[in-house]
Amino acid sequence: MPPKMVQAIRGTVDDVLFYNEDTGYIVADLETEETMLTVVGEIGLVEPGEELELTGSFVNHPRFGMQFRAESCLRALPSSVVNIERYLASGVIRGIGKALARKIVAEFGEFTLQVIEREPEKLCRIKGISPQKCEEITEAAQQIFGLRSLMGRLQAYGVSASVAMQAYRRWGSAAWEVIQDNPFRLCGAGIGLEFKMAEKIAADMQIPANSPKRLLAGFRWLFQCAALEGHTCLPFGEFRQIAVQALNINEADFAAAYADACEDCVLYAYEGSDGDYVYPDEYYEAEDYIATRIAAMLAFSPPEDFDCRAAIEAEEQETDMTYATLQKKAIACAFSRGIMVLTGGPGTGKTTTLNGVIHLCLKAGSTVLLAAPTGRAAKRMTELTGRDSKTIHRLLGTVYDENNQLSFQHNENNPLKADVVIVDEFSMVDTLLFEGLLRALRLSCRVILVGDEDQLPSVGAGNLLHALTESRRIPVVRLTEIFRQAQESCIIRSAHRIVSGEMPDLTEKHSDFFFFDRRDAAEAAAFLKDLYLRRLPQAYGYTPQNDIQVISPTRKGILGTVTLNQLLQEAVNPPAYGKMIMKNLLYTFREGDKVMQIQNQYEMEWTRDGERGAGIFNGDIGSVIAVDKSTNTMLVDFDGKKVRYRAEQLDQLELSYAVTVHKSQGSEFEAVILVLPEGSDRLSYRSLLYTAVTRAKKLLILIGSPRKVREMVENQQKTLRYSCLTDMLRQLINREQTEEDA
Repeated sequence: MPPKMVQAIRGTVDDVLFYNEDTGYIVADLETEETMLTVVGEIGLVEPGEELELTGSFVNHPRFGMQFRAESCLRALPSSVVNIERYLASGVIRGIGKALARKIVAEFGEFTLQVIEREPEKLCRIKGISPQKCEEITEAAQQIFGLRSLMGRLQAYGVSASVAMQAYRRWGSAAWEVIQDNPFRLCGAGIGLEFKMAEKIAADMQIPANSPKRLLAGFRWLFQCAALEGHTCLPFGEFRQIAVQALNINEADFAAAYADACEDCVLYAYEGSDGDYVYPDEYYEAEDYIATRIAAMLAFSPPEDFDCRAAIEAEEQETDMTYATLQKKAIACAFSRGIMVLTGGPGTGKTTTLNGVIHLCLKAGSTVLLAAPTGRAAKRMTELTGRDSKTIHRLLGTVYDENNQLSFQHNENNPLKADVVIVDEFSMVDTLLFEGLLRALRLSCRVILVGDEDQLPSVGAGNLLHALTESRRIPVVRLTEIFRQAQESCIIRSAHRIVSGEMPDLTEKHSDFFFFDRRDAAEAAAFLKDLYLRRLPQAYGYTPQNDIQVISPTRKGILGTVTLNQLLQEAVNPPAYGKMIMKNLLYTFREGDKVMQIQNQYEMEWTRDGERGAGIFNGDIGSVIAVDKSTNTMLVDFDGKKVRYRAEQLDQLELSYAVTVHKSQGSEFEAVILVLPEGSDRLSYRSLLYTAVTRAKKLLILIGSPRKVREMVENQQKTLRYSCLTDMLRQLINREQTEEDA
């Protein structure tokens, strides 16, 4: 696709068709010297009569025709009498309607806006404007003029209108003075401007490179980058080297700024058993709290009036089931310890053990809550246990504070009413979320963490399951026996071989696991399309959109998810006359498409059979059921929950005929087609392959080369994630306090 040509246009706002006050996204009609055209983009609120100078590009909307997508905007208040009256008559200033706008403009003419801004007391000349009404108009006008002035100043640096609006909400009329004093405050306070963008403003304000303001913000930026790589902390030497180079400062400036940051508790120094580490405040406080709270939970003795052994025997008799030795050990541990980890690969009986724990807890009169990190994982937990399971975020009750930062309704002051909390797919839980969960539990509440330590770690910072098991300070029961029924599955046998560093049997052709040697990317894509569209539906009765999931390690290339999604969409849901569409920057969405939500949206509303609720989460898969061009919205069904997306919200969705391994984690699918492109060495490691293989319930088809499979099986090197949680646990908890691992 050829690049869009950047152009500049000027015109006067004729009408505002749509505006989102949170993002600043607007749809407006703009009158230029040549024509009337539609403008869209995040330029903030504009009003009829305003004069705009926009830069951006023309795009051809499939229904609404040619539009101008604005990337930046310079605005001027209207200068002509006609446009000034239109501007005021729009209701932009509270208290001024059409009739009053006509009177004011008749009195002050082209100087009307200057009078309102600088000499508002003159408004009292107008019949119908009392001193009190004049004061109300003045206050409303100051807010309008102040926000517009701030937006104009920040847009000169390429800062979006949404950032300007957040800054004005935070600091009001003093916002520009605050920014002039310290532009890097835009990087925090719930505003979240990128450090590099704030650097542009700081340079214009002549803030020196070694300014404590800059270095403090720079340190925070470096740790934000580290968190994206999974680190909660960094070795001191590595942090110092990165900071000196990235911020272009000398060692002395670093030392002074580092000392100040530690003194102000913005950074924390931690003396680990293997060297010195540096933490940003939120991650130090999180890991310190997790370690301290776990130590307290292990020291807290649960009631001893429950005979677990007798209860297990009674459960076996009632259900005609015989638990294995390690399963009995896990059930007993769940009753005797404040916190424990249950881990094991597929087919080792985690679900059976978990159901046993739940049944016995309920018999003992305990209140049990079930949770998982994603909506898909929570749904799967509900299906396996027969009991309601929620996402951890939904369990805790997500809210936003005054800085627009995520927080939870349940915390130390409002704990969950639970005696036992069970978290499944714990390998996907990150450090900050686990801290939030522990803060919401009463000290007497027992916690059971269930997961597979050989799977990929969380997307967020931390590697909790590994840290907890590696510490050898927390009771861990590892289920290792593959039960007979599971042994019959080649998928499960292959998964265990992969974890053990052995090649799966790629020659098996009469089971639930098939390998096809396809090394040319184009040939592999064509073969995959045929499997998805024709061969698997014919052979097994699977429907492509409901039963078959394509998984790839990467988003890029012919066998990456972006290209595969477009290929498969054209195969199963091609364009047709009358079939409505909507677009984001990456995909065209049609009625009937399979889509995935890629962001957590806790306040997004849904409806289901008359029920209303909120919360759609990263990884939720649904289908497009309607596109309404009259409102420019798209309706998506997520397992019965119907959500309406506006045009500017479509960046939260992707096609999901093909998904990455990371996006598939926590889900299971009837049939999986796993494609392993040649190359992509950064993604060629064992835990990635293992995680992908274990997504398949009944059928797994692997497309690639034996060399690629071997490369992934033999690469045991896991992504290094810096964290001191293991060390903290070892320092706080004596080895004698815990049981030996099973």
